[in-house]
Amino acid sequence: MFSITKNGEPLNKSLYTRDVQTKTLYTNEIWLVLDFSNYDYCTFDTGSGCAFKTGSECTFKTGSDCTFDTWSGCTFDTGYGCTFKTGSECTFKTGYDCTFKTGSDCTFKTGYDCTFDTGYDCTFKTGSDCVVVRRDIFEVIVLKEEKNHIKLNWYNIPWYTNILEEEVEELTVEEICKRLGKNIKVVK
Repeated sequence: MFSITKNGEPLNKSLYTRDVQTKTLYTNEIWLVLDFSNYDYCTFDTGSGCAFKTGSECTFKTGSDCTFDTWSGCTFDTGYGCTFKTGSECTFKTGYDCTFKTGSDCTFKTGYDCTFDTGYDCTFKTGSDCVVVRRDIFEVIVLKEEKNHIKLNWYNIPWYTNILEEEVEELTVEEICKRLGKNIKVVK
């Protein structure tokens, strides 16, 4: 059984659309409490200020200021100011000022001022002033740069690896020959 409430009362069914076949719920309503704790593989498209409790492998597209309590393998595309408590292997694309408590092997693409309490092997692409608290080795990493792109090392291996954004350099045949120190012929 699931429940959708607003201000402690069940939400009128005319205010949301639920597709049982695709396990998708859509509503523009805000400040809802959605309890789908016994449901996996669901998709939610909602307004802001919602609180979710779900199973695994769910997908969320929401506004800002939402709270999520889920199992593993979920994907989130949200606004700013959200709070997440999840299992492992989740993917997050959020705005700024979010708080995360997750398992390992998660991917984060966020704005600034975020706090992460995670396991190992996570990847972060963030704005400035973010803090990562890594539970497997009790490590705190402060991401102060305007743009950060790191991957935490494997279990019990401290620190992280910077992921450098690769720049593609375009060269003419003439420039390639000069760099190689020999002539080349381009064959179609």
